Formats: sequence, structure tokens, C-alpha cells
Amino acid sequence: MSIESLNPAPSARDETTLDGATRHTSGLLSPVRQSRNFTALWLGQTLSQFGDSVLWVTLPLTVFHTSSSTMKLGIIMGLFMLPQVALLPFTGILADRISRRRAMLATDVIRFLLVIALALLYVARMTDTRILGVFVLVYGAMEAVFNPAYSGARQQVFTAEIRSAAISLTQISIQSARLLGPALGGALVGIATPAAGFLLDALMLFASIVSLLFLRIPPPRKEASSHQGMRGYFHELLGGYHELRKHPWLWITIVAFAFLSIASAGLATILVPWLVKVHLHLSDFTYGLVSSASGVGAIAAAFVYSRRRQWRRRAYLAYGGLAANALALFGLTFAHATWVLVAVMAVASAGSMMFGVVWEGSMQELVAPEAYGRAASLDYFGSWVLLPVGNVLIGWLASRVGGIHTVWAASLFMLIITVITMSVPAVRRFN
Repeated sequence: MSIESLNPAPSARDETTLDGATRHTSGLLSPVRQSRNFTALWLGQTLSQFGDSVLWVTLPLTVFHTSSSTMKLGIIMGLFMLPQVALLPFTGILADRISRRRAMLATDVIRFLLVIALALLYVARMTDTRILGVFVLVYGAMEAVFNPAYSGARQQVFTAEIRSAAISLTQISIQSARLLGPALGGALVGIATPAAGFLLDALMLFASIVSLLFLRIPPPRKEASSHQGMRGYFHELLGGYHELRKHPWLWITIVAFAFLSIASAGLATILVPWLVKVHLHLSDFTYGLVSSASGVGAIAAAFVYSRRRQWRRRAYLAYGGLAANALALFGLTFAHATWVLVAVMAVASAGSMMFGVVWEGSMQELVAPEAYGRAASLDYFGSWVLLPVGNVLIGWLASRVGGIHTVWAASLFMLIITVITMSVPAVRRFN
């Protein structure tokens, strides 16, 4: 099926420019000039990602303020992923049936109220592992609804004429937010309290809610089906699976990521904080700087990718990035100075981002719009299905054999999975 035939129908496209006419301009900022919908979605989610960057620095530090246990942090992060693993196979149908804008608005409002409540509980000295566990469970459930809807909205808004620039600009903006957010989060926790970080995240969620009010995209087009009742429901449920099965590059990569995520998430959320705070005895602010370094590498990779409209041998580009990510994380254990930690994290993130921009472009090109929510939910599900086990396993392994040896084992595991996947001809030939 051609890329053109997979684009949304004219009624679902956003071709309105700021002066009411259709323009075909080039450049990194061309989506902003061409599309009001892109501007609303891009601005709101950039601010939301900034808040998330603050939150996911604040949350581990909140745990470590009460305990240095990697096991407790592993349990908390596992609880965050648990509802996503349970709900994602079904929330994709929701994203393909109802207004994606309304789904995003509803989940943002609930998350806003959750973060406000957590900040107030912390001020009242009522925060413990149980409270944090309930928070991440509900927050994770909202993520499970939000992410497929957001992915589907991006495909509707990122039309063919702006797609490359839109993906690159979105990733550069998100990574810029991640560059500033962790440093600010670490500073807020170090100077004030974790409650300040939670309140800043709530403010960014409120900005996202306001921005989404200006987004104008139609509900997804419903597929015609001869099946009724539960049979029709299961037919729709399998629609994303059937769509992904058409393209070996997509489904094989999703399966590979189910195993890659066992190690990658635990490295980022458990072992990097442990390395900086517990092993090297560095400050909260230093941990924020190290986390922000990820944004520098990611921005550089996204900018390089945006310089060309089309890339050849995209499989080598994507999986070469993953190999660089694994090798850089392995080398992280040999760094002791802050600037070395920052440099290594930048390289690791650049490799991960190179894969990410190739992956999103291929998904938007290959998957039919009416099935995109379900395909995206399976993509998230594949990446996250083993995350609860992985987070707990990484935390347990670090407590048994030591954090340094666990970093080595996890990064080498990632490298092995990358090499095995690239040995499959159907993946290697993707262009």
C-alpha cells in the first residue's frame, strides 16, 4: 500500500494556515507556519513533557529522601507500568472510536488533580510508599488512555507535507523540555521540597489542557464491519494486530522492544539515579544535570535527522542508534566526574533518539489512519509489557550483585537483542 493512500482523508487533514490558505513551505518551523492544529498540539505537549521531566526526577528523589532502597523504587516504577500493560491492548479501540482530543483532555484533567493532591499530601507529611504506589497506579492508567489518543492525533495533524519537519520539531521541543526539566526538578527538590516539583508539573498539565482546547481534529473514521456484538468488538480489537502484521519491520521491532525494555527502563529510572546519588554521592542538582544531558544528545540527533527529507537504509540508522545507546550506558560505570557522566548520557540519548524519529515516521507512513490508535496501543504494549517485571528485576538484581554489575549485564543484554534483530533480513532491508 502506498504512503499516499494511507494519509487521512481530506476532511481529517489540517491544512489551514495562519492566513487561511494552504502553503507548502520547507524548514524546521514550517509546521508552525502551515498548521494551527500542529501549533496547538505541539505547544501543549511540549509544556506537558517539561512537567513530566520535572515529575520523573522528583518522584525517585522523593523515594530516596526516605530510603536508599533500589528495590522500593523498582516497585514504584513497576506499579506505574502495571496498568499500562493491562489496559493498552484495549485503549487503542477507544482512541479509534471516540474523539482523540476529548480523550486527551479528560486524562490531562485527572492527572492535574492527582499531582495537586500528591503535592498537598507531601506538605502534610502524609506521603509514604503506599501513597506513591496509589498515585503511580492511577497516573499510569491515565497514560494508557492518553498515549494511543495522542499518537493518533499526531498522525492526523502530521500530514505528509509537514511530516518530517513536524516529527523533528516535536522531538527537539520535547527533548528541550527534558533538558531543562530534570535540572530544574533537581534544583527544586534540593532547594525547596518535592512538593515544589509536583506543583510545577501540575502547572504544566494545566497549560496542556488550555492548549488542547484550541485543537480541532475530527473523530477518527469508523471502519465498516460485517461483525456485530462481541464478535465485532474482537474483530476491532485485532485490527491493530492485522495492520502491523502487514509490515515485518513494524511487528518484529515491537517484539524486540518487549525484551529491550526489560533492561532499558530499569537503567534509566533506577540505576542512573542510584549511580549518581548512592554510588557516587553526588547532589540532587547533579542528578538533574545528568538527566538533562539526555536532552542535549536527543536534540542533536533529531536536528541531524531533520536536515534531510528522506533517509536511505533507515534500519541501519535506527538500530545503529540503539547499539550506540547500549554501549554508552555500559561506559557510564567508568565515569566519575560530572562532565563525563553528562557527555556519556548525551551520546546514549542521541542513539535512542535516532531510532525514535525513524520509528515514528515509519509508523505514520505504513499504518492506516482508521487503525492507528490500535496499532499505537500495541506498539506501547510491546514496549512496556515486561516493564513491571524489568523494573522489579533490575532493582532486585542491583541489591544482590551490585549496581555496577547490573548496569553491565543490562547494557550487554540490550546490545545482544539489537544485533539479533538486525540479523533478520526483513528488518535489515527496511528502507
